[in-house]
Amino acid sequence: MMVNGDIGHGGGSDRGRRRQTDRSAATRRALLDSGRALFAARGFTGTAREDIVSQAGLTRGALHHHFGGKEQLFRAVYEEMEREIAERIIAAAAAGTDPATELRLGCRAFLDLATDPAVQRIALLDAPSVLGWGAWRQVEAVYGLGLVRQGLQAAMDAGQIRRQPVTPLAHVVLASLTEAALYVAGAADPAGARAEMRAVLDGMLAGL
Repeated sequence: MMVNGDIGHGGGSDRGRRRQTDRSAATRRALLDSGRALFAARGFTGTAREDIVSQAGLTRGALHHHFGGKEQLFRAVYEEMEREIAERIIAAAAAGTDPATELRLGCRAFLDLATDPAVQRIALLDAPSVLGWGAWRQVEAVYGLGLVRQGLQAAMDAGQIRRQPVTPLAHVVLASLTEAALYVAGAADPAGARAEMRAVLDGMLAGL
């Protein structure tokens, strides 16, 4: 009887912990979704903490408990967006039949994403100023730089790009992609600007 009682008590504790974990995850998700929607619509400076928690149906205490503040929530939103961007680039590149084509398709996919208003506001415009140059570069290195470096290395290994130091080349290509995306994001005609930049980037990659 003692053993059965212990098992029952332990099972209840486990269920309680799981419920608490689920509630915590749901709260965090609600804050991320609310923050993302508001940061995309209003920008970081135009979004108040009260608006974030109100839209999420939570309290300021929940925001501080899970993220510490608005800046930390923005970084979490930005990092999540960067992961999603990387996943979509990888999916687009997978349609290529060789490393050079995969690299070109991945670059084109990034330009396509630059027409998304949420990506424009959060990843391209606000992230560098909100996070600061060092932190922004740190996140960018994990996602964007890593993908570019892998793509260039694969094309070099396949003999499609002249072999050269891959890391500095990846920095130059990523900087070009970022500038191209900003050009598209700020254009009066984003579709036309994207077509122009596709041609420019295709030419740049072909010349490597």
